[in-house]
Amino acid sequence: MILTRARRARALPHRAITCGVLAAAIAALSTPAVSVAAHRHPATLTHRPTIVLVHGAWADASSFNRVTARLQADGYTVINAPNTLRGVAIDAANVAAFINQATTGPVVLVGHSVGGTVITNAALQAPAVKALVYLNGYAPAQGETVLGLTAARPGSALAVPDPSTVLNFVQYAGAPAGDVDAYVKPALFGDILAAQLPKRTADVLAASQSPVTLSFLSEPSGPPAWASLKSYFYVGTRDKAIPPAEQLAMARRAHGVIVEGRTDHLSMLEAPEPITRLIERAAAGR
Repeated sequence: MILTRARRARALPHRAITCGVLAAAIAALSTPAVSVAAHRHPATLTHRPTIVLVHGAWADASSFNRVTARLQADGYTVINAPNTLRGVAIDAANVAAFINQATTGPVVLVGHSVGGTVITNAALQAPAVKALVYLNGYAPAQGETVLGLTAARPGSALAVPDPSTVLNFVQYAGAPAGDVDAYVKPALFGDILAAQLPKRTADVLAASQSPVTLSFLSEPSGPPAWASLKSYFYVGTRDKAIPPAEQLAMARRAHGVIVEGRTDHLSMLEAPEPITRLIERAAAGR
């Protein structure tokens, strides 16, 4: 009995230390990463910007793969922010929270397609963002919607009298009344979004597309970050989703740096080199 008690007594300090370490670890995890970054020496904030990518509708993070590989080869840290495509405000808040907690130092925030709407609303909630890059992207003013901008000028294959002729609609669990997920019809995907890619590649992309809700497409945008942040625009002049004329109008309104290329909507896959150069230009502040 005495020996057993002695062993227990010797074990108590170890258990106390273990519990103390665990409690400290839990406390550290529960502290927002942005608080840690805010107390770091200013010298740590002068390194090369992190590139944060936000994909658009009917795509996923893999749509940036060819650009990501080039940026990484040039020494940039690249991460993809989560984008659920469920709503402008909620997705913007998610992206901002991700930036505030998962990055240290300056950030260049890149959005493709409706990802442009997300970064327009997210950047004002993420102080580390130093520049915005729109790739065939929406750059809405306050109160504008994706649906409204898509139909503002002629040329979009998606702005048709009967959307069911180009989109498939699927109800999702817990959806508000009347809301659905929208997918581009697989047979039309390549022609509308990626006409210069091989059909086999377009078919794979069509099969792996992420849907966007109708509520996202009709939700008014908030105050735009492009009004106060330097912005860069890659405009695909063959885009059949967002009319190039509308892309140019949004870019000029934002007083952005504009690069044009003969690409379709999924420009990152068709022309990764000029897009990489544009992102690196934004990172350098030129």
